[in-house]
Amino acid sequence: MRTLRPLLSSLVTLCVIASNLSAQSASSGHPLMDAERERRIDELLARMTVAEKVGQLNQYSNTFDLTGPPPDDGEAGRRYERIREGRVGSMLNVTGAEATRSAQQLAVEGSRLGIPLLFGLDVIHGYRTMFPIPLAETASWDLEAIRASARVAAREAAAAGIQWTFAPMVDIGRDARWGRVMEGAGEDPYLGSLVAAARVRGFQGDDLADLSSIAATAKHFAGYGFAEAGREYNTVDVGTATLWNTILPPFQAAVGAGVASVMNGFNVLDGIPVTASAYLQRDVLKGDWGFPGFVVSDWQSILEMTTHGVAEDPAAAARLALSAGSDMDMESDAYRAHLERLIESGAVDEALLDDAVRRVLRVKFALGLFDDPYRYSDPEREADLLLSPEHLALARDVARKSIVLLKNQDRLLPLPPEGRSIAVIGALAADKDAPLGSWRAQAIPNSAVSLLEGVEAAVGAGTTVSYAEGYKLGIGQRSFIQDLALDAEDRSGFAEAVRVAAGADVVVMALGEEAFQSGEARSVADLTLKGQQEALLREVLAVNPNVVVVLMNGRPLAIPWVAEHAPAIVEAWHLGSEAGHAIAEVLFGAHNPSGKLPVSFPRVTGQVPIYYNHFNTGRPVDPGTVFWSHYTDAPNEPLYPFGYGLSYTTFSYSNVRADRSEVSPDGQVTISVDVRNTGDRSGSDVAQLYIRDVVGSRARPVRELKGFERVELDPGEATTVHFTVRAQDLAFYTARGVWDVEPGEFVAFVGGDSTATERTSFHVR
Repeated sequence: MRTLRPLLSSLVTLCVIASNLSAQSASSGHPLMDAERERRIDELLARMTVAEKVGQLNQYSNTFDLTGPPPDDGEAGRRYERIREGRVGSMLNVTGAEATRSAQQLAVEGSRLGIPLLFGLDVIHGYRTMFPIPLAETASWDLEAIRASARVAAREAAAAGIQWTFAPMVDIGRDARWGRVMEGAGEDPYLGSLVAAARVRGFQGDDLADLSSIAATAKHFAGYGFAEAGREYNTVDVGTATLWNTILPPFQAAVGAGVASVMNGFNVLDGIPVTASAYLQRDVLKGDWGFPGFVVSDWQSILEMTTHGVAEDPAAAARLALSAGSDMDMESDAYRAHLERLIESGAVDEALLDDAVRRVLRVKFALGLFDDPYRYSDPEREADLLLSPEHLALARDVARKSIVLLKNQDRLLPLPPEGRSIAVIGALAADKDAPLGSWRAQAIPNSAVSLLEGVEAAVGAGTTVSYAEGYKLGIGQRSFIQDLALDAEDRSGFAEAVRVAAGADVVVMALGEEAFQSGEARSVADLTLKGQQEALLREVLAVNPNVVVVLMNGRPLAIPWVAEHAPAIVEAWHLGSEAGHAIAEVLFGAHNPSGKLPVSFPRVTGQVPIYYNHFNTGRPVDPGTVFWSHYTDAPNEPLYPFGYGLSYTTFSYSNVRADRSEVSPDGQVTISVDVRNTGDRSGSDVAQLYIRDVVGSRARPVRELKGFERVELDPGEATTVHFTVRAQDLAFYTARGVWDVEPGEFVAFVGGDSTATERTSFHVR
């Protein structure tokens, strides 16, 4: 086998050359592609040694004080010298204008060629000003708000010297046990694709060289959200149809929006670690899609291929990863330690190295770092922009748009701001840290507006507000491995909470998760409320039936008892810096809620993965027998479906029609629906279009989201919403292995969520 390696390397190189020609042709309009910059890259590559080229593919996390004296020994000292020698291309977790300037100066003024560093950070839903977690933001179904949120995050991060974010995460999430479901856009590839593009455009702006822009990263390529049993870092095993029809569309949308980089993942797919998948990275991403940016590994994912059992040692892992198209090595040191020798021995062709380095340099040139490597590191701009009033105002607006009203029995909400006594109960209600959410970049701990503070600020002088902690979560920023069920049996606060509830006109009770109960490495086997939260709710309801439950969580929860017995439920997620004010605006009616769920809420944990766009199966419904696809101890349907969300008014949908009965393969059809506000106050709803392909060469989902539009109506007002659907919008990855639209019947459903029943149909010829 060893004698075949030079031949295999040559074949891979030929594939790289062919894919590069395809990529450069397909991506001529990509923001990274510029003829003059390509010429400058050619000149720089010609001057670089192999060691310097390898250095550009090496990324380290910050391990020492870059504004202090140089470290003189140990790993920190070695990393310091490697930066000075030009053997580091990027650093992550270097934050602040002064620190990034210091590190940049070390690289630019200390190395032979003065190639600038690229500074990356997990800027997921804000840098210092925190916006709602991405799952919550998606519940707004407001693409402009999502773009604007990413724009502010980029503006603040860039002012602090950061030029690159590891976001957006565009993994489709169907399993709420997976902690990182909070970091994505939910379960639907259509909505997920639109959100992916909006966030890329927000981070990158119109020009990467703009000082308010940072390079975005679409992650994790690919399939990471389908980890078996929802367990972080676990195996992924999906078929071709799921890969192409569900997993890949948001990545392709991100590439279409001009994303600068893509991150692979920790998972295997079809038995191959995605870090070593030439099919994904070279054939699809860089070949078929013409992606001209670079691929970065996830943290030590190259080295972890030895644990997966596909590489015998780190050198083999480095060879596999670079050959497959993984361009930059995050923290595993495999490239730095082994690539130079692999190239000298002929085990890896230098053309592969040049291709990877070219891609990294493209991004650095596009960001303007070669024109002014210190342009991002401006302490005055940093001080002016972080937590500016304008940014906080936008964070508050996006937060209120992200709130979903799940239940409002007997119109308990909105609450009158005057003349009532209100009991606010729950540890989460007074928590100023939990609303910041997981993946909070450089947020200041305990800086969020709490629910309690929001309520107190919203009520008039004639209203009294009392507070009781009730239950304890007791988690905070504890160790990743510490038991998150700590304090679960503590009922010491129950008596006081019940006393306060009994003396109030209405109770606002916060339930859910602390910020670090969701996120990376926070998978759970049980989606019910942790600790004694539900037990306390039962006792509170026994003394006061007027309870508004405010859910603060990073994932869908299984809350069947709460849904049945609490008269009002508000899904408030982790909403960021201005959370408390945004929630209070909804509770007291200053803002009429209009959020819609981007993910299904299960009744019980055993239903997951649960999602609306499932297949019909051969036995979908036959309640007269045992032999059909169902549970014997729970319904099939979710507790709250995808797209669901109430308002303080009501809406009706009627008269769904298509403007034609037949559509050519290159034609289009317009689906129209009449929407009326049938309530007594102004409000907005998200009209949603779902389409079912009745017969296909592959089994097709029972319905798929194909359009949505927000409508704002006064009481009694009506409007007609028109959805234009091109025949090509109905294409899918067919049994022939191509992306195509097949002829046949299509049924269109329009309504306020994914269970819409108003329908019409048309045929594609």
